[in-house]
Amino acid sequence: MRTRFAPSPTGPLHLGHAYSAITAHDFARRQSGAFVLRIEDLDQSRARPDWEAQIFDDLAWLGLTWDGPVWRQATRSQAYEAALTSLTKRGLLYGCICSRRDIAEAASAPQEGASPVWGPDGLVYPGSCRPADGGAPLTGPARRLNMAAALTGCSEIAFQELADDLKTPINHIQKAAQFIDKMGDVVLARRDGAAAYHLAVVVDDAAQDITHVVRGADLLSATPIHALLQHLLGYPKPFYHHHRLIRDSHGKRLAKRDDAKAIAKFRSEGAGPDDIRAMVGLPPRSG
Repeated sequence: MRTRFAPSPTGPLHLGHAYSAITAHDFARRQSGAFVLRIEDLDQSRARPDWEAQIFDDLAWLGLTWDGPVWRQATRSQAYEAALTSLTKRGLLYGCICSRRDIAEAASAPQEGASPVWGPDGLVYPGSCRPADGGAPLTGPARRLNMAAALTGCSEIAFQELADDLKTPINHIQKAAQFIDKMGDVVLARRDGAAAYHLAVVVDDAAQDITHVVRGADLLSATPIHALLQHLLGYPKPFYHHHRLIRDSHGKRLAKRDDAKAIAKFRSEGAGPDDIRAMVGLPPRSG
């Protein structure tokens, strides 16, 4: 088995990151499996070398070790473009010129009293640039997956989750018709030409032979998209475990801006690795 931790170098790691990394690492080690580290630095405007260095330092301090070289998404553009080309040749992508403002305005326009629908990426795309049946796809800086075309001949999207015991499998099944309404035509390549998260994470998990994806419950709603892309690209489907989120005293999940919960801050105040584990409800290190 192979698990991974894939942080973005856009801020300090906080307690939520510690929980996710430790959970994936310890799960792999208990099974004599591999744990790999991937840096998700697609957004080069926000990625910083000093944050990346801090990631390595914090993980090592926590006692986590990773197998093989560290992968960086910024160096993987050829692999992403190959996947995009495959989907394009099958008529599953179209160009999009819409800005976030365009999408918000289109989604809020009166449509027989319907309310805007929210999905994993925010407002579900209303299809402004989607080609008409039989029409040629438009060109545009962003590229979207034509969800209806991608689901042709597919009645449902399914993936397997592991329960909190990391043993019991749970089947997630979503009907294709509901999937289209809830997800819309998701972006697979951004306006700047870089691969979008949904595409990059699926391509990289397959390339790194990840068998078990351990990540936060906030990404559960996006997993059906990833299962569909795995199907379209001929990739094996890993098992998933979407763990609980670490929250602050007000019940709000932690974010990069929560420096008060940063691992580095606790380290500077004298906390040890097992103190961090205790803070997030995990047992101390074995051995």
